[in-house]
Amino acid sequence: MTDENEDLSELDPAEPRSEVPQEEYRGLDLKRPLIISAIVVAAIGLIVLFLFLRGRTSNQGEVETKEEPVVSVKVATAEKDSISSEVSGQGSVTPAEQSTVSSTISAQIIQMQILKNALVRKGDVLAVLASQDLRAQRDEAQHALDEAKLNLETVDRVTIPQASAQVEHDLSDAKAAMDNARATYERRQDLYRKGGISLKEVEASQLAYTNAQNAYRLAEKNASLNRTAVNPNSRAIAQAKVKEAQDHLNAIQVQANFAQIKAPITGIVTDQFQFQGEFASAGGKLLTIADISEVIVKAQFADTVIESLKVGDAVSVYPENAPDERMAGKVTLISRSSDPQNRTVEVWARFGNPRGLLIAGGAARFVVTSETVDEAIVIPLSAVTLDAANADEGTVMVVGEDSVAHETKIKIGIKEGDKVQITEGLEGGETVVIEGNYALPDGTKVEVSKDEEGGKKEEADKEEK
Repeated sequence: MTDENEDLSELDPAEPRSEVPQEEYRGLDLKRPLIISAIVVAAIGLIVLFLFLRGRTSNQGEVETKEEPVVSVKVATAEKDSISSEVSGQGSVTPAEQSTVSSTISAQIIQMQILKNALVRKGDVLAVLASQDLRAQRDEAQHALDEAKLNLETVDRVTIPQASAQVEHDLSDAKAAMDNARATYERRQDLYRKGGISLKEVEASQLAYTNAQNAYRLAEKNASLNRTAVNPNSRAIAQAKVKEAQDHLNAIQVQANFAQIKAPITGIVTDQFQFQGEFASAGGKLLTIADISEVIVKAQFADTVIESLKVGDAVSVYPENAPDERMAGKVTLISRSSDPQNRTVEVWARFGNPRGLLIAGGAARFVVTSETVDEAIVIPLSAVTLDAANADEGTVMVVGEDSVAHETKIKIGIKEGDKVQITEGLEGGETVVIEGNYALPDGTKVEVSKDEEGGKKEEADKEEK
C-alpha cells in the first residue's frame, strides 16, 4: 500500500484521475514498443515495394529502348574513281654529285677559312699549303728546260749544218781525187800504148784510180748516212732532252699547284675535317662538298613488292622537315640484288631540289605509285573491317533507305592513302558507314550525324551550282 500511495502522490492533483485499473495501465506500457516496431516494419516494407515497382518500370523502359536502338554514325558514298597502287617506305637523301677534297701533298695549311655550310663554286681556292721546296724545285727544272732548248737550237743551227758541210766537203774532195786519178790513168794508158812508159806505171795509176773510186763511194755513203740518220738522230736526241726537261717541270708544277686546293664541283661544304695551321697529310681528307641542287632518294622495299614496280613509275617524296611538301619524280633504278639479311631491294628516284627541302643525309617518306585502275569502286579505308590484317576480304556496313545498317561481305583491291578499291560486294552508289561501324550489329537502325548531313548538303549545293 505504501508503494501505491507513493505512485499516486506523484500525479498532478490538477489532472483528473483515470478510471483504468492499474493492471491494464501496466499492460499498455508493455505493448507500446511492439506497436511502434510494427509500424516501422510496415513503413520499410512499403518503401521496398515502392523501389521494386519503380525499378521494374525502369527496366521495362530499358527493354523497350533496347528493342529499337538508334546509333549515330558517319557515312560516305561508294564512288567510281581512278585509284593507283601505292607502296611507301622511308627514304634516305644522297646528293646526286658529291666530292671529298683531299690533300695530295704533305704540308702545313697556311690559309683556309671555316667553310662548313658555305656555298663554293668549281675552281674556288679552298686552301693554300706551304710549298717553298716545290718552288725551288720548279725553278731548277725551269733552268734545265731552258738548257735543253738551247742545246736543241745549237744542234739545229750549228752542229747539223757544220756536220753537213764537212760531209759535203769530203764528198767533193773524194770526187775530185777520183776524177784526177781517172784522168792520170787514162793518160798513162795512152802513153803505154805509144811505148812512152812502162806497164808498171800504168798499173800504179790504175790502183790509184781504184782507191779514189772507193774513197768517193765511202764519202757518198757518209753523206747519205749524215742526211738520213746522223742529223735526224742528233735532232731527236736534243728534242727528247727538251721533252724530258719539260715533263719534269710539269710534274713539279703539278705538285706546286697541289699547294692550292680548289673546289672540284659547285656545292655546299657539308663537312670540314682540317683547319688553318694544321698539318695536312698526303691523302688526308679536308672537306666534303655536296651538290644538293639535284638529289637521289634511296628507299628499301620488301622483295615481295618489287615485282609490281618498274623504272619510270611515279614517285612522291615528303621531306622529314616539311612533311606537307610533296616532291614528284620517277623511279630511276631498281637494284638487281636483294639484301640477304632483311630481304629488301633498294629503289632510287632522282629529284630536283631548288628550294633545298631535301638535305644531304636526311630522310623522306618515299611513295611509289604503280598500277592504276580507272572507274574503280572506291570507298574510305575506314569503312572496311578486314577478316585479318593482311587479308583481302572483309565487311562493310551498308545503310539502306530505311536507315538500317546491313553487314555486307566485300573483297578489296588497290589501296591508295585512305582509299581502297572494292572488287566484289559493292556496285557503286551505296552508302557505307565510315565512323561508328566497329562492332555495329547487323540490322541496327542508324542516323547520320548532323555534321555529316551538313557536309552532304553543302556538297549537294555545290553540285547544283
